[in-house]
Amino acid sequence: MNNSYSESYKAAGVDVTAGYRAVELMKSHVARTMTGGVLGGLGGFGGLFELDLAGMPNPVLCAGTDGVGTKLKLAFLMDRHDTVGIDCVAMCVNDIICCGAKPLVFLDYIACGKNVPEKIAQIVSGVAEGCVQAGCALTGGETAEMPGFYPEDEYDLAGLAVGAVDKSKILDNTTVAAGDALVGIKSNGVHSNGFSLVRKVFDVEAPGVLDRYYDELGATLGEALLAPTRIYVKPVLAVMDELAVKSVAHITGGGFYENIPRALPEGKRALISKRLATPLPLFDMIQRIGGISEHDMYNTFSMGTGMVLVVDKDDAQRAVEILNDHGERARVIGYVDDGERGVELC
Repeated sequence: MNNSYSESYKAAGVDVTAGYRAVELMKSHVARTMTGGVLGGLGGFGGLFELDLAGMPNPVLCAGTDGVGTKLKLAFLMDRHDTVGIDCVAMCVNDIICCGAKPLVFLDYIACGKNVPEKIAQIVSGVAEGCVQAGCALTGGETAEMPGFYPEDEYDLAGLAVGAVDKSKILDNTTVAAGDALVGIKSNGVHSNGFSLVRKVFDVEAPGVLDRYYDELGATLGEALLAPTRIYVKPVLAVMDELAVKSVAHITGGGFYENIPRALPEGKRALISKRLATPLPLFDMIQRIGGISEHDMYNTFSMGTGMVLVVDKDDAQRAVEILNDHGERARVIGYVDDGERGVELC
C-alpha cells in the first residue's frame, strides 16, 4: 500500500500509514493464535473460520462481547499495555463457557486518540495471549483512530468471542437441585470489574500510590491491580468433558449477589461459606481503606472467586481435582438449597 496515504487526513489527526505499521507489528502476535479452522489471514474484510462439527450433530453458536472498563486507566497511568488484552478476551470467553460453549474465534476493537503503532501492537499482544490461553483464533479486528474523541494517550478496548456447543450439551440451570455442590475457582485479583470503586478507594492518580509495595500483596499496588483476568476455558471444559456440570457462573460485575443466582433456577438458593470462599488480601485492603460494607464488597467484586461450577455433590471432589490438575485453585465453597433464588453468605 505504498500509494495509500492522505496528508490532509493526517493533518486532521488520522494517520492511515500508522495503521498499516500497527498491522505489520501485530502480525507475529496474531500468528500465535491460528488454529486449524482459520481460512486466510489479516487484511480481509472479514475473518473466515471453517467449523469442525465432529461430535456436534446439532451445533449451536454462542457469542459474547465485553470490554475492559476503567481498568484501562491503570494501564495508562503505568504505561503498560501488554496485559489488558488478556482481560478483554477473558471477559468474553469466560462468559460463553457458562453456556457450555467452546470458544472458536475472537475479534477485537481498539479505539484511540492517536495511533501509536508500537502501543497498538502491545495491546494486541495481550489479546493474542488471551486467545492462546482460551484456545481460540484472533481472526480480525479494528483499530479506530478518533482524534478529538479520545485524548491522544488513551484508548478503549472491547472484543467479541464466538464459540459452539452441541444443543444437547447446552448448560441448563433447571437441572440444579438442592444438595448440589458449588465449586469455586480462585481469581488472581480484581479481574476487570469494579475499578471505578477501586480507583476511588486508592486515589490511584496521586503520585507514588501505584508504585508502593505491600507485603500482603507480594507486589506493588499497581501490579496487583493490573494482574490480568484468569481465563478458565480449558480447565472448565476439561471438567465438562468428564462430568455433568449443571451450570456455571462467571463472577464479574455485581459480584456474588448478581451472578450466582443466574446459575440457579427459581426456588433454589446458594449457601456459601465465607471461610471456604476466602477473599484475597487485596479485597480485605479495599474494604478496610474504603470503609465498604461486606454486602457492597460481595455485590461489586469477585472477592477472590472468579467462577463457580454447580455439580452433583458426588462429582464435586473429582471436579476440584480436574481443575487443580489444570493449574487452578479450586475447592467446594458451598451448596444449593431450597428457597428464594439468591445467595446467602454464612
